[in-house]
Amino acid sequence: MTEMLGILGGGQLGNYFVLAAKNMGYKTAVLDPDPHAPAAVNADVHIVAPFDDLDALNQLASLCSAVSVEFENPPVTALEHLAQQVTVRPSASAVAIAQNRRAEKQFCQSIGLSVAPYAVLETQDDAARISRDGVTQTHLEPFYTPLIMKTSRNGYDGKGQQIVQQLSDIMEHWNLLGNVPCIVEQKIDLDAEFSVIIARGEDGEIASFMPTENVHVDGILDVSTVPSHLDSHLLEQGQLAAINIAERLNYIGVLAVEFFVSHNNLFVNELAPRPHNSGHWTLDAACTSQFEQQVRALVGKPLGDPSMTCSAVAMVNLLGDRWTQGEPQFDKAVADSSAHVHLYGKRTPRPGRKMGHLTITGETVDSVADNAVSLRTAITR
Repeated sequence: MTEMLGILGGGQLGNYFVLAAKNMGYKTAVLDPDPHAPAAVNADVHIVAPFDDLDALNQLASLCSAVSVEFENPPVTALEHLAQQVTVRPSASAVAIAQNRRAEKQFCQSIGLSVAPYAVLETQDDAARISRDGVTQTHLEPFYTPLIMKTSRNGYDGKGQQIVQQLSDIMEHWNLLGNVPCIVEQKIDLDAEFSVIIARGEDGEIASFMPTENVHVDGILDVSTVPSHLDSHLLEQGQLAAINIAERLNYIGVLAVEFFVSHNNLFVNELAPRPHNSGHWTLDAACTSQFEQQVRALVGKPLGDPSMTCSAVAMVNLLGDRWTQGEPQFDKAVADSSAHVHLYGKRTPRPGRKMGHLTITGETVDSVADNAVSLRTAITR
């Protein structure tokens, strides 16, 4: 009987997990409340229910030998419930840290890693203190504004964030975020951003993809390139930090760590306990994709070779904005032998919604980056 694997979340990351699992001979079950979830098209079973529905979780556990996640915000209680019946990777405790910005920062600091200076905002007294003193937990001198207010939970792609230009505006911005627990972060002088994506197996084996240099627009990833132009020492420092995080968490699965670079200093920005948008290039330009690594780590198989299969690669996101004047002219991309178009099967394009991505492979990182951006523009009506 063919083994079945489960995934919480049926978006594009879940769909790529499903496809990777199928290619490795596994059946798949997806739990997602959206009846039109992209992963449902390719999964063997789609359980349409909320992520905290105990009957649905029990059904998933009864079908599957192991379960993973495609996003960082499933209820931790759901993972704990599943873990009583089946293998769950990554663990509920690791996901709990990654889905809470306060816990994430405190964990990174506890193992000696730097994060952007921040203050915790959870009470009226916190708001009054920050309005008066700013971010006092700072190693950057002098303290300065602007600040970034971020919800501690449920923030991604720039959502759940407010730019605070002056301290007197703290209360106003917190009200706009619903007075939920937040962190208030000093906005550092940003020179560059990059991410490190690693896989860690149940035996502690580590497979690390090449660090990916990233450019964001309005808080959403726009362009990713490999190899990075950044100093090799910084990139190595980032890889060692990601490995340290995974080992301290006793992490099993695929982990993405986002870094800020400022004045030759490295700051951990966020952890993602899953494959990552900036690692989509691995589908077309690595011996083993990040999604195959997710499956391998989940079932306890040896990790695959993360080496690149080309000299350089660039990935650009295709947001719903590019459908404003009609569907993009994908035939122009297909005509380019270096281009790889990926569409996620989402029914309704919206501004800022990730509808797909475009990857270009080639000889130099500058040429593939230029070609990817130019081709994206050319296919847009």
